[in-house]
Amino acid sequence: MAQPSYRIQLLDTTLDRSNFCSGSEPLDRYFHQQVTQDTRRRITSCFVALDNQQHIVGFYTLASCGVVLSDLPESIAKKLPRYPSVPAVRMGRLAVDQTAQGKGLGAALLVDALERASRAEIAAFALVVDAKDQAACDFYRHYGFMAFANAPMSLFLPLATVKAISPP
Repeated sequence: MAQPSYRIQLLDTTLDRSNFCSGSEPLDRYFHQQVTQDTRRRITSCFVALDNQQHIVGFYTLASCGVVLSDLPESIAKKLPRYPSVPAVRMGRLAVDQTAQGKGLGAALLVDALERASRAEIAAFALVVDAKDQAACDFYRHYGFMAFANAPMSLFLPLATVKAISPP
């Protein structure tokens, strides 16, 4: 059986979000009721995965943030300039519609977010995520994310790592 194909693009207001259902009430509520306000206010950018019928089957959000240097593991912090914080990109939310779950779309969305963050013309040290539960934490750790020193459910992946493994 062929793998489904998806196209990932910036959310625009012409796309129908009403049928999206990830099974997570807070994520679904945010996507249906709040995301367009946040994008309009330039609080976040939202990227959506579309299937061949132009249905939204996944999304994630990206925003800028800062990481306090002392929150990083010492082995990483000692290699960075002694600023109070370093710039980063936060993936605030990631969700996959129930119809597309278990097909690798979550991983594809994560890879897309990492590639966008690493290609950005504005400097950022890492992609930061806050795992909502242990399963999400395990998902991110599988892709190389590391926990912050004092917050095991908040994780980061240095973007230099992404650039090192991405094709030119």
